[in-house]
Amino acid sequence: MKAAIVTGASSGIGLEISKILLKLGYKVYGIGRDFSKSDITNECFIPIICDLMDTSLLCEKIKDIGKNEDVYILVNNAGVGYFGPHEELSAKKIHEMVAVNLEAPLILTQLLLRDLKKNSGFIINISSITAKESSTYGCAYGATKAALTHFSNSLFDEARKYGVKVIAIHPDMTKSNFYRNANFREGDIPESYIMPEEIAKALEMVLTQREGMVITDITLKPQKHRIRRTP
Repeated sequence: MKAAIVTGASSGIGLEISKILLKLGYKVYGIGRDFSKSDITNECFIPIICDLMDTSLLCEKIKDIGKNEDVYILVNNAGVGYFGPHEELSAKKIHEMVAVNLEAPLILTQLLLRDLKKNSGFIINISSITAKESSTYGCAYGATKAALTHFSNSLFDEARKYGVKVIAIHPDMTKSNFYRNANFREGDIPESYIMPEEIAKALEMVLTQREGMVITDITLKPQKHRIRRTP
């Protein structure tokens, strides 16, 4: 059975992506900090408890997986965002965004790239619409996602001759717990947000293309642009 690794797999987008991969017949190693609320009971889903900011532990976990599995898919999904005027962010919050949104995907890709070349595998980076647009009150977050998208584009050009497929998916406002650190959320009507399972379906579309054709960039937007303020 082919193996996949998904970060941020305990909830939201990562959880829905894990379900799609299980449906497609993959063994899924889901990395997250707390799986107590996960509703996956499939025996082919293996939860790995790890904080992505703990680089040494993360490397150890990935090397352990690699001893027993051929990894065909890496999904760099975990992300954190803090929003507001840039001068109001703390150094700790900036460091966390850089570490989780950018450093962890770079490290995971480096650790797994030889196997992914051997297996003509997939690297799927869940970026953000903010990678492509000016992000007022999210300058640092948008910068980490823009860097992730640039990494995706460059890595595809570097690794495509080995059969590796590198894809960046750019979701707009998504109905999840991502905005728990912000003073706003997605809008209150279905046309104003994307559902996590819709992002997972976009990933499924990427994986089911014929060999030799690669979708490298997907942007997902709701029909209407609307947010609501929260206390």
